Amino acid sequence: MPVARPRAVLRATPPWTYFVGSAVFHYLGPAFAVLLFATLAPLAVAALRIWSAALVFVLWRRPWRALAGLDAGGRVTIAAWGVVLAAMNVCFYLAIARVPLATVAAIEFLPVIVLAALGARTIRNLVALAAAIGGVHTLTELRWDGEPLGLAFSFANAALFAAYIVLAHRAARRPGVVSGIDGLALAMLVASVAVAPLGLWQLAGAALGPVTLAAGLGVGICSSVIPYVCDQLALARMARSTYALLVALLPATATVIGVVVLRQPFSAAELAGVALVVFSVAVHRESRPAMAAAKKSVPISEKEDTRCDT
Repeated sequence: MPVARPRAVLRATPPWTYFVGSAVFHYLGPAFAVLLFATLAPLAVAALRIWSAALVFVLWRRPWRALAGLDAGGRVTIAAWGVVLAAMNVCFYLAIARVPLATVAAIEFLPVIVLAALGARTIRNLVALAAAIGGVHTLTELRWDGEPLGLAFSFANAALFAAYIVLAHRAARRPGVVSGIDGLALAMLVASVAVAPLGLWQLAGAALGPVTLAAGLGVGICSSVIPYVCDQLALARMARSTYALLVALLPATATVIGVVVLRQPFSAAELAGVALVVFSVAVHRESRPAMAAAKKSVPISEKEDTRCDT
């Protein structure tokens, strides 16, 4: 019986299955990271995530081959993208160490809705913005007394996510700037350097056994490799409108993973807040491919290497 080639298997697989894989691993990786907090500080886990993801992307994509073709402006864009990526990951991990995963995920989508409303001032987007603000207000009001620092890191992560959207979009649109997975690989290399001072400082006194290192590598692959590649494979064959609608499920996915993996209970009011954010993401419409840029820029073309055996 003939063995199916990897490319044929990828094409035969329904595109929505790639999105499901992306949605699950997008927050399953951070959930595993929270479990690692018992052994390592959040900054150390964030550094291990970035370093392990950078290693995988380097071995897979060899992004330095495209670096020589970048002009000065392109290198500045990639450098800024990488620094923002590092800061965003640090704030995200400092947030989920203090606040439930679903709350951080819901707040993370607020700038996406705001950017959409600013780009296209329609009734639909204004309704989405109102729902998002209402949902985030509900979540933050319930958590403000107990975890103000965690919420501060959550909003910082959201602001950096907005900057990430803008920079990834600029990289995808600017001539001479590498985009897609190769652009992300270059940005991840910059992020690995940017996070080194904090990461090495946190890891200096930690007991790094093989199990801990393997867990850190797993967090990086689950959080920054599998979701990004699955996004590319989904976007290559799925209409952007369909993909944008499915993105609305991400805060709900974070809620389920937080409850199942981390045993983080949620009240009815908190679930209502998440539901408002899910509704806002489903309703809003963008005037430019901001979410596609935020989710790793442009889709992989059929001529590009789609191996994901790493």
